[in-house]
This record gives sequence, structure tokens and C-alpha cells, in this order.
Amino acid sequence: MAAAAGEERGEPRTQEFVYGEEDFVLQGAGWEAEPDAAPASRFDRALLEGWSDRMERGLFRYRLGPLPTRVLPGAMRLVTQLNVQRGTERRPPQHIRSLRQPFDPAAFNFTRLRPDELLLRLRRTGTDSSSAPPDPLLVAINASPLERGHVLLLPEPARGLPQALTAPLLRGGLEAALLSAHPGFRLGFNGLGGCASVNHLHLHAFYLAHPLLVESAPARPLCPQGRLSFLTGVPAPAFLFYAAGPAGLEALARDVCRAAEHLTDAGLAYNVFATRGDPPEGPAGGCGGGRGLRVLLWARRPSFGAKAGEAFNVALCELAGYLPLPAAPLFRDMTEDAALRAVREPVPAEPELLRLGHELVRLLRG
Repeated sequence: MAAAAGEERGEPRTQEFVYGEEDFVLQGAGWEAEPDAAPASRFDRALLEGWSDRMERGLFRYRLGPLPTRVLPGAMRLVTQLNVQRGTERRPPQHIRSLRQPFDPAAFNFTRLRPDELLLRLRRTGTDSSSAPPDPLLVAINASPLERGHVLLLPEPARGLPQALTAPLLRGGLEAALLSAHPGFRLGFNGLGGCASVNHLHLHAFYLAHPLLVESAPARPLCPQGRLSFLTGVPAPAFLFYAAGPAGLEALARDVCRAAEHLTDAGLAYNVFATRGDPPEGPAGGCGGGRGLRVLLWARRPSFGAKAGEAFNVALCELAGYLPLPAAPLFRDMTEDAALRAVREPVPAEPELLRLGHELVRLLRG
């Protein structure tokens, strides 16, 4: 493994993590086994060992131990988790004013990370001639973590890209998901106006040792071959994209980003969540073929200004049915009905979403 940032100053190295298609875990561990007892992949070991090392050396804003967690009674099986310190000790979120706010080098951004906050540099090798490898990604700790292993995936920070999802970043993130053997390794993106905290291009990735309904709920097809579906019967209705394996990730990432750009053109914000999951038809649609990657895209009315650190903000986690709560009374008293009211409030009504869905079908076909 090659050395990188900070080595000449005696600081920890950013580990060069070179991977190929042979490293993809195509049949990841399922929920039938205890997730944390499942065999870890080379990627899981490198990420979690580096993350734990940084936690032991005090590089986070707070020490994260086991968090009180419960699944709310109800059909949605919402996972609630109490994380008081994230609400009180995280860096103040930036003031977001528009869906196309330019990158501001004077505001906090990821060029200011200390070298020892960087864990890995992901670099793909050995792609076939029909597809260029995704750009390398830096894996950095999130200094205010949601859960064990919460990291940020960053394209070259010096490029100063604003928080608008790009196909190269999403494809690289989805390949990272296939490198993990843990069923609860998730990816997410908060767009501008969708509770993004930093206007500098990044994905979130974290481990959550609980299944979520969005992994398995069946979706209604909107166009042939499962290219786009409409997912209901989940905490918040979403557009669903699916890839059975690595061969489909480049096209999927391109489709998701074209759809997200269309939402922005329509004056809507968006959030994205990626997880291992069943085909759009649900578990029965797999016909024994196993799980692929589900990518959910939510359209939502924009929320501008700086989000409150101690409030119940609706971002990618909440929309997916994972509720990190910043206060003990909220955690104690939260019900499924109350959570669903909050989660669905910024999301347009189903008729508007279906109209948007038909626009997206025409866009993707064109």
C-alpha cells in the first residue's frame, strides 16, 4: 500500500485501497445472520480499523459508544436512535440559500480536513475496455458520527465542487457499497435545500445493524426493465433505481443524476439513499438471484437556512426510516404516526410525484 497525505510530517498515512471486480461482494451477508458476526471484507476491515484508530486517538468531536436504539411499533419498522452529542457538538450547519448555491472557499469545506482525518483513497483497477474506472475517492471520518464507521466519500476536494450529485461520485460510492460484506452498509446524499450541512461535494456512508423496509418493499414499475420504479408503502414515497450487479452501476448513476438535475430544474430539492436490497418487484422478484443495489431518490420541497442541530430534521436517514434523535424526550416519546407526519411533510403528494415520474421516464428514454 502506498503512502499519501501527511507521511512526511510523521502523521498517519492515507491508505491507498486498490480494488478490482474480484473484490466485489456480490452475495453479501443477509439479515438472517447476526450482521456484526458476519465475515468482514477487506474493505470493511480497512475502513473500520482506521475509523476505530481515529476514535481512540480523539479525532472526533465526541466519543461514540453504543447508542440507545429501538424499533418503533408499527408497519414501517422505523429504527430510532438517541445521539445527543451529535445534536449539541457537531459543527454548525451552513446557511443554504438556493438549490444552485456555488461553492464558497471561505466557508468550511473539506480542503480543511486534517491529514489524519483521511482513512483511505479508493482506486479501481482492471475495468474492461468499454468502461473507464470511476475517479478515485477519499474516505474521511465524519467528525460528528451517526454510527460506528460513519465516513464521508469525497472526490478531489481541491476541485471545489458544490453539493450537486455527480454520476462519477455516485458510481464510485456504489462500488464502495459492493466492497462491503455487511448488509447494513448504507450510502446517502443530502442535496442543497435537502438538509445538506456543507456545500462541498460528498456522500455519507455508514453501518446500521438493522434492516429497513426500503430494502424490500415492492415498487411499481414506471418504465420497462426496471430502470425506474415508484416505491410506496415506505416512510416516504421515492423513485427507485436498481442494479443487479456492478455491470449496471455506470448507467444507474447516470440515470439518478439526470433525474436529480430535473428535480432541481423543477424547483425541488432531493435526497438519495443507497442500500443492498431486493429487485423492484420485491423479494419474490429475485427468483433466487439474490440482492442487488437499490438507489432511492426523494423529491422534496426545499428547506433553506441553517438546519437546527437539536431539531428533528428530515434528511436522507429519516426518509429511509432511520431516525437519529438528538434529545431523550424525543427518543422516549416518538411514535410511528408522529414520525411519519414529520418525514412526509416536505414530500409532495403522490399525484405530483407520479407526474414527476412520468417526466423522468420521458427524460430517461430520450
